[in-house]
Amino acid sequence: MKKWIWSCAGLVVIILGIVVYTYVTAYKPVSKAEETAEKIAKEEAGVVSIDKFSLYNGNDSYYVVEGKNKDKEDVIVWIEEKTHGITVENKKDGLTKQAVINKISSERELKKIDTVRLGMLEGIPVWEVYAHTDDDLINYFYFDFETGELLRNIENI
Repeated sequence: MKKWIWSCAGLVVIILGIVVYTYVTAYKPVSKAEETAEKIAKEEAGVVSIDKFSLYNGNDSYYVVEGKNKDKEDVIVWIEEKTHGITVENKKDGLTKQAVINKISSERELKKIDTVRLGMLEGIPVWEVYAHTDDDLINYFYFDFETGELLRNIENI
């Protein structure tokens, strides 16, 4: 009986070790991207503190860093992954995430808004909205970060 219990406990430990190793290995590129983005945002865009980091994969991949500059203004920095070219916007000069949610909710009949995130579309900072209709069809909407204008929509996929 003791051998059986020890065998099961050993198996659980081995499985747990494999899961942890897989997670750490899979997350390593994201960690590296975050380190790179933070360094560029601080050195090139004058960001002194970082609040949030995210990845955006559209036609090109971007690192998006939200933080504060030396004047304590909230800023957003979009960093193109390959060239490390940057675009910097004051957060107050653009729509908030909630404003985008309110806008799309008033303009479209959607079952669920799955994701609203910052991205880049043809060199223009955007909010990307990923949502489902009542028929469970997928929709993407791209709103200009500054003006809120709908720049592109891909509906009923």
